[in-house]
Amino acid sequence: MTIDLRQTTGEGHGHQHCIMCGDHNPLSLKLSFDKNPQGGVCTTFQGSPWLQGYQSLLHGGIICSLLDSAMTHCLFAEQIKAVTGELKVRFLHPVPAQASLALSARITDSLPPVYRVEALLHHGTRLMARADAKFMQFATLSPTSMEKEKSP
Repeated sequence: MTIDLRQTTGEGHGHQHCIMCGDHNPLSLKLSFDKNPQGGVCTTFQGSPWLQGYQSLLHGGIICSLLDSAMTHCLFAEQIKAVTGELKVRFLHPVPAQASLALSARITDSLPPVYRVEALLHHGTRLMARADAKFMQFATLSPTSMEKEKSP
């Protein structure tokens, strides 16, 4: 099941211009995530030579952003709106710039308003990078809170 941010978080969720998933950003990577039956979210991503750092390698900042986005959407899938407070990324192997990649994320611990989330980036069956993060909830995604966020 693909997560539609407009249904999950409303138009006022603040992500419509996101560089990773925003519908209203012409430069957005337009990521969309599916909810896993066993929990968490997943998506695929097709790299591009325009996203490289060193020749033929995906830029490390792009890798971090992909992992962070997966974790954010994992929380969105649970109706949790939160910001990244701490992000630890392990780069396990160089990622080819034009690789077809699989991203997944899951909540590993929750003590609201703090959530620990893990994300994995695979190229085929090989784990290329992983992230562990702490997120701080700042709003519950409810119709009432979404209405308050909408701009006039």
